[in-house]
Amino acid sequence: MRTTTHARKTIRGRSAASLEDFSNRFLDYLRLNRNASKHTTRAYASDLKQFLEFAAVFLKRSRARLRSGDFDHTLIRAFLAELYRRGTSRRSSGRKLATLRTFSRYLRREGVLKGDPGALVGMPRIEQRIPAHLGVEEIDALLGMPNLAEPLGRRDRAIMELFYASGLRLSELVGLDLAEVDLSTRLVRVLGKGGKQRIVPFNKNAEKAIRAYLPDRQCLLTQSKSRGMEKGSRDKALFLNYRGGRISARSVDRLVRKYVARSGAQLGIGPHALRHSFATHLLERGADLRAIQELLGHVRLSTTQRYTHVNAAQLLGVYKRTHPRA
Repeated sequence: MRTTTHARKTIRGRSAASLEDFSNRFLDYLRLNRNASKHTTRAYASDLKQFLEFAAVFLKRSRARLRSGDFDHTLIRAFLAELYRRGTSRRSSGRKLATLRTFSRYLRREGVLKGDPGALVGMPRIEQRIPAHLGVEEIDALLGMPNLAEPLGRRDRAIMELFYASGLRLSELVGLDLAEVDLSTRLVRVLGKGGKQRIVPFNKNAEKAIRAYLPDRQCLLTQSKSRGMEKGSRDKALFLNYRGGRISARSVDRLVRKYVARSGAQLGIGPHALRHSFATHLLERGADLRAIQELLGHVRLSTTQRYTHVNAAQLLGVYKRTHPRA
């Protein structure tokens, strides 16, 4: 009898909660249970806010009066139709639908919904674009751009050498601490998406560039302390800005694009192109796709396949080398 009474109270409590309340609980679940990054949580929050604002207008009631029963496949499809009407790209619409699908599964798992309305809505067909990457000669020209006679030039060279040598994400690179880089074994411990750690090797060129930069790093630290800057993660950070603080992702993006422009490489190339070039060049030289997946820290192999690029001539070469009757 107590169990039945408790169950009824739980059901009444869930029915009393608004859809917005459930979305807030979902975001807490992502942060605390799924260990989602701030960037991921912020993106989910933005998508859900947009959906709830649309639902309130579409159903002609306030957001506070939206209930879990209003969350069905008809409402989701109406939301996608509105995105199409506004000219939202298929890729952005697909990301927002992915958010709603994850939210839908959460509500079903929590017993709020009996079914899974998100699963009833098909994903928009998205054209798969091959990310921009640089050729080996273009990489060599780019890495030769920083002025090694200047401290910040040596820092920039170390940043780009490690970027290309390890295939790190931009957020992973700027988040590196000095203690996570072992120059003797040429290995770096990376904290990737979802708080997952992985060990990634790098080459002798990156090691040499980092060793050349380390005395400059110490000078930047000493100068920042003499100016009375507050202690923070700067004492641990591998890469510092000119004021002695941890360098930001925006600063790295800016410096990479500056050197790309100077080297005469493709316009629009940013830090992510170094990661993609890393994967592409490994694949071109026969690296296993699974190994590249581990190095990049991808959960799904399909994600790695989008980061790699094989041209027709390479495919023909592989065919001739491997097919018995080629």
